[in-house]
Amino acid sequence: MFWCEWAWLPGGPRQDVLFEVDGGRITSVRSGEPPGGARRLPGLVLPGLANAHSHAFHRALRGDTGRGTFWTWREQMYRVAAKLDPDSYYQLARGVYAEMVQAGITGVGEFHYVHHAPGGSRYEDPNAMGHALAQAARDAGIRLTMLDTCYLTGGFGRELDDVQRRFSDGDATGWKERVGTFTSDGVLVGAAVHSVRAVPAEAIEEVAGWASDRKVPLHLHLSEQRAENDACLAAHGRTPSQLLAERGALGDNVTAVHATHLAAGDVALLGGSGTGVCLCPTTEADLADGIGPAGALAVAGSPLSLGSDGHSVIDVLAESQAVESYQRLATETRGHHRPQELLAMATAHASIGHPDAGRLEVGARADFVAIDLDTARLAGVAPHAVPAVARADDVREVIVDGRSVVVDGTHTAIDTARELRESITRLRT
Repeated sequence: MFWCEWAWLPGGPRQDVLFEVDGGRITSVRSGEPPGGARRLPGLVLPGLANAHSHAFHRALRGDTGRGTFWTWREQMYRVAAKLDPDSYYQLARGVYAEMVQAGITGVGEFHYVHHAPGGSRYEDPNAMGHALAQAARDAGIRLTMLDTCYLTGGFGRELDDVQRRFSDGDATGWKERVGTFTSDGVLVGAAVHSVRAVPAEAIEEVAGWASDRKVPLHLHLSEQRAENDACLAAHGRTPSQLLAERGALGDNVTAVHATHLAAGDVALLGGSGTGVCLCPTTEADLADGIGPAGALAVAGSPLSLGSDGHSVIDVLAESQAVESYQRLATETRGHHRPQELLAMATAHASIGHPDAGRLEVGARADFVAIDLDTARLAGVAPHAVPAVARADDVREVIVDGRSVVVDGTHTAIDTARELRESITRLRT
């Protein structure tokens, strides 16, 4: 049993709430004083947060302050990718996932495309890199959705370069054969199309069909850069969104990541098809990508989720607040998303295939994130406004599937800072 001073139930914050849990699920929710033996969770308890878009190895790039654009940053990212092997990826991801849990994140969608050895040769286990991520997630106590990513070309009509060869299975059939053999306890395997520039149109259709047949999530990078839009128009005579619609890669099992530079017709296509959109505002700011049309997408019918993407920041609450802040800057108007709407974005586990998480009610997964209301940041803030103000360092306790993973702000099994420091030092030297 878990007793909460405050808990964010489907109707909003409520005082003195007792949860009974069995088999990792909430079995009872009621009000009242804590009975003997109940574990007390301080402050305001939120549902577990969801990070719908992660590239774990990008965490090694945090602190890069170089000038340039996304395309110059990408060269640095490729240099880190070239050094990864299953052991180094496991250690880095273990630290990254532990940092996520300490920030209140209980489920992550890993957009995984570093599949093979440098040069493209296969490891003895062709899914060795995926298994490294899966073990790291188990160790960290986070629920993993492996968004296994198809990556076939270096751009429209361009061959892969040396680093990109390790991302590729050769063609969509090769991708399907490899991903079809990947299994790991507790891991949901979904699919991803890296982008319209990295997957030819025919292969997009194959990957989308694979995901649809298995009823698993399909994610894809979409219109992150104006240059990608221009190249797609030149190659296909249509926008990336139009190309995806033509190839059956939009729909309610699909999440488009970024969607920063959309034409008005693209917004209608995404919203009308029920395609979700994952916004990654701290990464989009870090890479100077631009500000996406979050408000228009929500009105059009696209469910919104959030990701930390390049991990310049791992804080889903900060991501949700940045969505609101950037809309204010773009429109010079306040109040686009209410606190409950920000929390809905931050707990959108359905986007990574777990609609039974992200809410505190009977039958849901027993994920609890206790926010300290006694910090200077939250002093005087009403409970209903906490999602619009709180940050990752206000998280004190995290329960995942009924199991305690973070206590008093510290991971119970991993020295997170040391794990990150050691793994990143090896990769950057």
